[in-house]
Amino acid sequence: MTERHIPSARPGSRLQLAGRAAGHGHPHRPRAVAPASQACAYVTLAGAEWLASASDRPGAVRQAWLDRPTVPAVLPCGREFDVVSAPLVFGSALVDRLWSDGPGSGPVAVHRGRVLVFTAPGTASRLPALLRWLTAPVTGSARTAAGPPPVLCHGRGDAVTLPALYPEPADEEYRGPATPLASRWLVAPEVRTPWLPGPEALLWACVRTARPGGLAGRGQEDGVTVA
Repeated sequence: MTERHIPSARPGSRLQLAGRAAGHGHPHRPRAVAPASQACAYVTLAGAEWLASASDRPGAVRQAWLDRPTVPAVLPCGREFDVVSAPLVFGSALVDRLWSDGPGSGPVAVHRGRVLVFTAPGTASRLPALLRWLTAPVTGSARTAAGPPPVLCHGRGDAVTLPALYPEPADEEYRGPATPLASRWLVAPEVRTPWLPGPEALLWACVRTARPGGLAGRGQEDGVTVA
């Protein structure tokens, strides 16, 4: 991938480069984008190298991207990252919570109506147990603590479909995150070793998002607003 560069958004367009190593004091923590209803981020060369390293055949992944950089890719989880997939509205509020009150996030994508949050390896195996423990009935009580909607945790042995490195030119004016087939990066990988939140950070954000009022003001038309 040394002879071809991933195009950046044209100056003045609504497509903004995201995922820069900035924010919250961490040298490899990406920068959020807003408003997400029109946000689209491009994966940089270093970010593409990181994504490709998740595969046991990174060279084949890089070659596929050179040949068809506008086609979504399927990559395995568990080596470089896990992925927590949440329903659109809940996932929108979850990412918003991570950025407004928490440590921030790593790369974030939207694919087929779900928000994909990239997390540290091992998160997929630990987060479900933490959520079950937190929402288990209290001894002597018939009630169960309210928990978040079901989230899908993809870890070792799983694979996920990710947005293309950059969209087709005809798709530059995105239809919005509520469109079921919308697939794009909101916070794109930009560095070779991005910071990724772990299970504790995701647990914290899930619990606070699931509290009464955590989804206030969010309808199906809303996007992931991070600031």
